[in-house]
Amino acid sequence: MNEILGFESVGLTAVALFVFALILIFMMVRSIPQGEEWTVERFGRYTRTLKPGLRFLIPFMDKVGAKINMMETVLDIDSQEVITRDNAMVVTDAVTFYQVVDAAAAAYEVRDLYRALSNLTQTNIRSVIGSMDLDESLSNREIINAKLLTVIDEAANPWGVKVTRVEIKDLAPPPDINEAMARQMKAERDKRASVLQAEGMKQAAILKAEGEREAQIREAEGRKEAAFLDAEARERMAQAEAKATQMVSEAIAAGDIQAVNYFVAQKYTEALRDVAASPSAKTIMIPLEASSLIGSISGIADIAKAVTSADKS
Repeated sequence: MNEILGFESVGLTAVALFVFALILIFMMVRSIPQGEEWTVERFGRYTRTLKPGLRFLIPFMDKVGAKINMMETVLDIDSQEVITRDNAMVVTDAVTFYQVVDAAAAAYEVRDLYRALSNLTQTNIRSVIGSMDLDESLSNREIINAKLLTVIDEAANPWGVKVTRVEIKDLAPPPDINEAMARQMKAERDKRASVLQAEGMKQAAILKAEGEREAQIREAEGRKEAAFLDAEARERMAQAEAKATQMVSEAIAAGDIQAVNYFVAQKYTEALRDVAASPSAKTIMIPLEASSLIGSISGIADIAKAVTSADKS
């Protein structure tokens, strides 16, 4: 009986030792997931940081202090009212991207890192936008983001945090300012439209004036060319008339009395042409002998034949 009790006590001891060993192993071995770092405290004092992977602790002496997420994290900043330098009220909210680079500093240099970054961002948004006019803050969002990033990253550096980006999501002025801005934008567009219309009318007037000027120049050149051709024609007619007069004079000098009839027939023919061309002349009475006109014409023909024969000889 005693032997049986001895075996049972030994078995219970073995089981207790096995369980105790399992507990020690569980307390000693830690598996750190990727993207996290754990701090280790020995008797309440920070000693080291555990990287991702299988790590070991000294039971009853070491314990896990803080589990820090080392991945980049998005922090939403609540909307708030901000007064600009020209006393305009705007409602703005933002988003901050940060990453812990020193787990120990993030765990022991600040209490509640999330709340600290949120309040730090809100106060700096009020400071940066409050130093700008309304129009400047609405049109220079990139400048605001750059200033916020510089200030917040510098302030969060002792906490082991790297602020990678700060973005203003919304920047909304009051409704009355929105209406005033809409009216101003409409006025600017109307002004640009009027300027463009005036420029178009100016260009049209310039082109029209240039076209009229070109037309006048071409018309003057045409008149000049026509006058030149008309003068040339009159010159040739005068040369022909002089030649004919010379021929008749030579014929008269040679004793051909029929040459005198050339001038008589010419004037006679011109007089008949003017009378016949008159619009008031309905009936023309010519008390002349047709044979005289025919004789004059035949005399002219004889002179022309004589001159032609002389030229050939």
